[in-house]
Amino acid sequence: MFTGIVRERAPASFRDGRLVVESSLKPAVGDSVSVDGVCLTVVEAQNGHLSFDVMEETLARAKPFGEAVNLEPALAAGDPLGGHYVQGHVDGVGHVRSFEGERLTIDAPPEILRYTVEKGSIAVDGVSLTIAAVDDTSFTVALVRHTVEVTTLGSLRPGDEVNLEVDILAKYVEKLTSGAS
Repeated sequence: MFTGIVRERAPASFRDGRLVVESSLKPAVGDSVSVDGVCLTVVEAQNGHLSFDVMEETLARAKPFGEAVNLEPALAAGDPLGGHYVQGHVDGVGHVRSFEGERLTIDAPPEILRYTVEKGSIAVDGVSLTIAAVDDTSFTVALVRHTVEVTTLGSLRPGDEVNLEVDILAKYVEKLTSGAS
């Protein structure tokens, strides 16, 4: 479980079939880390490098990992919940429509947009954000300067892909109110 409060922007690359990230984080082998919003398990941690095996399912659902990624260690008991509940299970990929000033607009598929509401939560590349506006094909978030400076979101350009995870509570509410089992 994560909160979408990114702890580090880190260089990343694939080596010998594994995602390798340079990081000052200190997770142990077997710990979960959110990498651009994807929950991955640390398989090796040494000399400031974290290594992860990436499953085919992840590669099919998420955008390709870039040269820099957002990192967040898993929550520990007693950690502050500063963002919203984020599982690290990417629901889909969106595309940046525009990034003007502090406003980032992302085109998203209908299966994502059905869970978006103004003032609701969404994770974009693992970053917990509040939705400022929604229309039939996209949603907009407003980014504070700190988020732009410490995450990969500040380098986004129109057309770039982003990992999206909707608020898990919205999924549960839909299931409970639909009468589906």
